[in-house]
Amino acid sequence: MERDESRQRVLVVDDEPAIRDVVARYLRDEGFIVDEAGDGISALEQAAASPPDLLILDLNLPQLSGVEVFRRLRERSDVPVIMLTSRVNEVDRVVGLELGADDYVGKPFSPREVVARVKTVLRRYHREPTSVAGKPSGEPPQRIGELEIDRTGHEVRVRGKAVALTPMEFKIFDVLASNLGRAFSRDQLLDKVSVDGGAHVFDRTLDRHIANLRQKVESDPARPRYVVTVFGVGYKLVEGA
Repeated sequence: MERDESRQRVLVVDDEPAIRDVVARYLRDEGFIVDEAGDGISALEQAAASPPDLLILDLNLPQLSGVEVFRRLRERSDVPVIMLTSRVNEVDRVVGLELGADDYVGKPFSPREVVARVKTVLRRYHREPTSVAGKPSGEPPQRIGELEIDRTGHEVRVRGKAVALTPMEFKIFDVLASNLGRAFSRDQLLDKVSVDGGAHVFDRTLDRHIANLRQKVESDPARPRYVVTVFGVGYKLVEGA
């Protein structure tokens, strides 16, 4: 299938046709290309055939759960993901975000809210004029030991090699790097990464994002040199030992 590079593609995955239909219609009205899948296996096949710019993924899917779809997708892609979950089921919401999802929308929801969340996540993911910390575009990369953050290119490199961070992981790293050596409490860091209509990040979820970030930038995540814990306080980024 030929890809239209001028328009962004969203894959909507839900086993309820009515939900897929209404979300797809609102997204198409906003100029998005929309693909649909009704189960987990079809979702993975569709994502491989026509890679989306963003995935809207229901957690409760037939054949393959949304959690398993997410895990398999993350093995090959860092495409941003918005989870659909029941508003009354806190467990589903937290599990989805702890896996590294970029946002969640609880059912029942407003289709306009979903479109707004899609635009926010994509804008954060494809950030151009400034970084999340307000740094001007065009600035040289910041070096932190063996790490490097290129805010203009929205990229983090380890020993010169780019690593695939999710939008939220990049946002956390950017905030910490912009305040090198400063210890942030969890509440302070949550406030920083949840501004401007960003994802709803929770205390437990932040710890999971930090753990995922360490897996990608630390040579020994169990003994981090850069993203360190300040016991009784929170986290900070340092130059490394």
